[in-house]
Amino acid sequence: MSNDLRFGIYVPQLAFEYSDILERAQLCEQLGFDSFWCFDHLYGPELPGTAAFEGWTLATALLAQTTRIRVGHMVLCATFRHPAVLGKMVTTLDAISNGRVNVGIGSGSYEPEHHLAGIPWGTFAERSEILGETLEILTSMFANEQTTFDGKHFQLHDYPNLPLPVQQPRPPIYVGGVGEKRTLPLVAKYADVWNVPTYALGEITPKLAVLEAECARIGRDPATIRRSIEAVMVIAPDDAALAEAQAKGERRFGGQGWGLHEGGYVGTPNAIVDRIGEHVAEGITEFIFFLHDRAAPATLELIAGEVLSQVR
Repeated sequence: MSNDLRFGIYVPQLAFEYSDILERAQLCEQLGFDSFWCFDHLYGPELPGTAAFEGWTLATALLAQTTRIRVGHMVLCATFRHPAVLGKMVTTLDAISNGRVNVGIGSGSYEPEHHLAGIPWGTFAERSEILGETLEILTSMFANEQTTFDGKHFQLHDYPNLPLPVQQPRPPIYVGGVGEKRTLPLVAKYADVWNVPTYALGEITPKLAVLEAECARIGRDPATIRRSIEAVMVIAPDDAALAEAQAKGERRFGGQGWGLHEGGYVGTPNAIVDRIGEHVAEGITEFIFFLHDRAAPATLELIAGEVLSQVR
C-alpha cells in the first residue's frame, strides 16, 4: 500500500511483570513494528486492586532497553504533571533514547483516580484549558532555550530548557479526540499527529472535514498533520481459531467505548489487510492496535509475518 504506513502496538500495563512488558516491546522492535504504547493512569481504571506500572517511568525503562522502536503514551494526562516539568522530562528522555519519544497527550479521561490522589479534576472546559496551555508551553520548550508564558493556569518566566530535544523540529505531539468545540481546534493548532480514538472510527470523514476547516481558519495546511487511529484488533491465523480469539476480544474490549463492534479489526490476516486498506483510503497513515490477547508473542509474529508484510 505505502512505505509511509506506520504500525504500533498498545499494551496497557496491567497485571504484568516488567519482564513481560519488556519482552513484548523488544519483540515488537525485532519484528519491525514502529512504536510501542503504554497508558498514563495512576492505576487501571475500575481496577484499583490490579498491579499497574506508572507510565512515564515504564516508558523510560523500555526506551533504555530497546534501540530502534519508538515509545509513547495513549495518552499522557495533562493534569498529572506541570508542563514545565513535563517538557523537561520529554527533552531528557528524547536525548537518552536518541530521539525515539512520541508525545501523546490529552486532558484526562478518568475522574476517580484524581479524587483518590487529591489531584484537581475540574470541568472539561477547565481541563481543556490546561491541555491547551500545556501544548503551548511544550511547543515553546521544544523550540527555544528559554520560555516565558503567562496563562490562566501556568506562568513561566525565562524558564530554561537545555539541552533541546534530539528530534527536529521536535518530538511528535499526538492529540487524540474528535470533539469539535475544543479538541479539534487544539489538534489544528498544536498537533503533529491527530489520533482518532476507538469510539470514533466511524466518524473519520466528517471529523476530518471539521479539522480541515479549523486549519483553514488559523492558516495551517492540514496536510502537515499526520492522521492515526487507535483500534482493537482480533486476529487469528484461520477461521477455525477466530472464534476463540473473538471470545477473548469480547471479554476484554466488548464494552462501550472500545469500538470493537463499531470499528474494530476482526478476522484473519487477509481481512485485516483489507480493513487497513479502507482506512488508508480515508487518509490514515498510522495504526495503533490493542490486541485481543494483550500482545501475546505468537500474535505479534502473525501480524508481522502476514499483515505488515502485505501492506508495506
